[in-house]
Amino acid sequence: MNTATRTVPYFSQWETASMTLPVLAEGASALLRDPLWRQSGADTPEEYARWAVNICGMACLKMALAARGELHRTIDLARGCTAFGGYVVNETGDTIKGLIYAPFVTFVAERFNLRAETITGLATSGIPDVLAKNSAFIASVNSQIRWPDRAPPTKGGHLVLVTAATPDTIRFHNPSGHDEASQADVELPIATFDRFFASRGVAITL
Repeated sequence: MNTATRTVPYFSQWETASMTLPVLAEGASALLRDPLWRQSGADTPEEYARWAVNICGMACLKMALAARGELHRTIDLARGCTAFGGYVVNETGDTIKGLIYAPFVTFVAERFNLRAETITGLATSGIPDVLAKNSAFIASVNSQIRWPDRAPPTKGGHLVLVTAATPDTIRFHNPSGHDEASQADVELPIATFDRFFASRGVAITL
């Protein structure tokens, strides 16, 4: 079912959605001050801070699952995905690599019965076709998409949840938007989105 027939709740990758600018200014240590950190599922503020800067993909998954009435804590999702190889964490837990798409696809299929498919080499103009056949698309974009008037240094590196698309516009939730206008139901022209989009992502059907 396409998300056009569903309400997709917005969730930030931070428990306090206004933490984006402090994180950009200070790094992950800013998240030690997040008063809502326990809601993430982390055992300590330090664990929360390490994970939160790496789990835009889990925030996208959390939003997709919430669209069908399920609420999951973001770091619980990250731990589950790690067990499938979707994240690689070193022995001390201070280096986290991911999201790795193939094991993520297996994770969501086995744990949540979601049909998911990795898509690469996708032109931005092809996203409407993807959304016509799937509920949502987790798209790899540059994180500076929160400032669409800027020229990004590269494409990719951050994930957003695309919920609707037409030949002219893309609508998405950005887990690290810095204000309301850059967080939920952001709508950009296809040409603008293209400057940030790395031509890859994961299509999911709820």
